[in-house]
Amino acid sequence: MLWFALILSDLPLQVFTRGVDEPGELAVVEHAPGARVVAATSTALARGVEAGQGVAGALAVAPALHLRERDPALEVATLEEFAAWAAQFTPCVSIDPPDTLVLETSASLRLFGGVTGLVRRIRAGLVPLGLNAAIAAAPTPLAARWLARTHPGRQIRAAAGWWRQLDELPVELLGNGAEVARATLDLLHGIGARRIGDVARLPRDGLARRQAGAVLDTLARARGERPDPRRWFIPPERFESRLALPASILHTEPLLFAAGRLFAGLSAWLAARHAALDRCCLCLEHEDRPDTVLEIVTGTPGRDDGRLLMLAREHLAALALPAPVEALRLSADNPVSTPGRTQDLFGDPDSARDSAALLLDRLRARLGRDAVRTVHPVSEHRPERAWRPAEPGRLAPRHVPPAAGPRPLWVMREPRALDSIRALTLLNGPERIESGWWDGTDVRRDYYVARAPDAALWWVFELQDPPGGWYVHGYFG
Repeated sequence: MLWFALILSDLPLQVFTRGVDEPGELAVVEHAPGARVVAATSTALARGVEAGQGVAGALAVAPALHLRERDPALEVATLEEFAAWAAQFTPCVSIDPPDTLVLETSASLRLFGGVTGLVRRIRAGLVPLGLNAAIAAAPTPLAARWLARTHPGRQIRAAAGWWRQLDELPVELLGNGAEVARATLDLLHGIGARRIGDVARLPRDGLARRQAGAVLDTLARARGERPDPRRWFIPPERFESRLALPASILHTEPLLFAAGRLFAGLSAWLAARHAALDRCCLCLEHEDRPDTVLEIVTGTPGRDDGRLLMLAREHLAALALPAPVEALRLSADNPVSTPGRTQDLFGDPDSARDSAALLLDRLRARLGRDAVRTVHPVSEHRPERAWRPAEPGRLAPRHVPPAAGPRPLWVMREPRALDSIRALTLLNGPERIESGWWDGTDVRRDYYVARAPDAALWWVFELQDPPGGWYVHGYFG
C-alpha cells in the first residue's frame, strides 16, 4: 500500500488568505486565554509579528496589522472541501484532524503516471484552490503524516526494512496523529530519547510499566506491524463551499479571483462523482444586508471551472454591489452522471458543439436569458407568421412542411415599401402566397429573389391587392 499525507499548514490562516492574491499584513487571533496570534502572513512575520504573541505586542510592531478571529467551523469546512477535491484521485480519502488528509493511492497510481505523476497532479490542482499543502508518501498513513510534517516532499516505498527510515524522526512526532500524552513525551525526553529510533530500542516491558503503552501502539501502527483502519470520507451529495475574505471588498474584480477558488473546488467535486451540472448559485454575503445571489446557468451540463468563471465574470460585470462583500458562498446540487469522452484521430468530436454552447451561455449571461432566443418554424404560408421564438436548445416541432420556395435567413418583421424596382434584377419567381382569409389578415403576394446594385440578394414581393406596390421582405446576404 502507498499512502499520501497532505497537510494544510497554517490552516487557520489559509482559510482567509486563499481568497485574495496578496493578503498583506494579516494575523489570525484566538482568545484562549487572552488574545494571541495563531498565525500570520509572511508580510506580517517580516514586520516582527510571531505566533503566540499577544495582540497588543503584535500591533506595537505592526500598527497596520489586520486581525481576523479564528474560525474553527470554517477550518473544518475547508478541510472537508479539500477532501472532496482529493477524491478525484482516489476514493480512499480519510480526514486526519486538525489539518491533514491521508490518501491510499496504490490502486490509482498507474492512472496518474506513478508517484511522480500523481504528486505533480496534486500540486497543480492545489494552485486554483488557493491552498498550500505539504505532501509526503509512505507505506502507512501515520508514517506519511510524520514525513509530511517534518520532511515534505519525501517518499518512502514499501520494501524490506523501510520503517528504519523513521528512526531519524524526532520523538515529538509520537504525539502527532496519535494518543501519546505530553507527559509521556516528557518522560521519554527525561531518559534521553530524542529520536524515534531511540524509543524503538528501549525495552518494551519497561515502557509498558511506565504507562507508555500508547507509544508501543503508535510505533506499531507507524511501522505497519499493527492495523491502522481509517474511516473513508464520503463526498456530500450537495456542494456547499464558503470563502471568507480577509477584508471587505467593494469591487467585482477581486471577487472574481475569490470565486475562481470556489469553482475549482466545485469542478473537483464533480470530477470525483463523474458528474456535471448546468447551474449553480453564487452568493455574495454582506454584513448588514441580504445576500446578493447570482444564478449561473450553462446551456449544457459540464464541470469546466473556467467556463463557470467566465459566466460569473459576465454577471459581475453587470452588477452594482449594494454593499461591501464579506464572504462568498457557492452551492450546487442535482449533478447528472456524465460518461467519459473518447478522443478520436481528429480530436474531440464534441468540441465544436461545446464552443457554440459556450457562446450561447456568455450571451445569456451578458444580455439576460430572455434576450437570447431561437426560432422554430410554424406551419403557415404567410412569412411573418411562419415562425415563433423558442428557448435555445429546444427541439423544433416535427412535421412542418418545407416552404415552396427559397426563404432568406433575415425576414423583416414588417415589409418595407419600395419606390421602384428599376435598380433591381429579378432572378427567381414569382412564388404566389395567398392565405389568411379566415382571420381577416389575408395576403396575396408574388415573391421574387432580386439582386440589388451592391450584389446583395433581396426577397421582394409585389402586392396583388390595392394599393399594390413593391416591398422588400428580407435579405439573403
